[in-house]
Amino acid sequence: MRLENNLFNARKKKGLSQEDVAEKLGVSRQTISKWETDETLPDICQSKKLTVLYGISLDELIEYDVDEKEIQDMIDQTDDKVSRKVNWNRVWSRKYPVLAAYQKEVDTAEYAEQLGRLLDNLKKEYGYGELDAMLVLKDILASVWKKRS
Repeated sequence: MRLENNLFNARKKKGLSQEDVAEKLGVSRQTISKWETDETLPDICQSKKLTVLYGISLDELIEYDVDEKEIQDMIDQTDDKVSRKVNWNRVWSRKYPVLAAYQKEVDTAEYAEQLGRLLDNLKKEYGYGELDAMLVLKDILASVWKKRS
């Protein structure tokens, strides 16, 4: 994503108009518009003020990713009690229908046994608890997937 899009998206996420931002920074609305249309760039001091106003770091402003930031906010706001009540398989199967169907096709017991051994190995070799071992195994699987795709 480009900086002008990042500036626009961060402002919108905070629910601010160009006029609001201009007033808070002591610049004109046209200046904000020029930043958001890539006609000009804010200087480093103005960029720092923008990060304070938008509640994000300078790195986040430069590499702002609306989806990732929104997802992180949702994760941070969801406590474990609520998370345990959610049927994550059903939620994710709306996006990935295979999650609703695979149990009828795949010999899950065989894979569960192999994964169980891997979890036990992680716990034994590194002293991880059950959840930490599962998260490490999930992360390893994700990195394997990333290399293949």
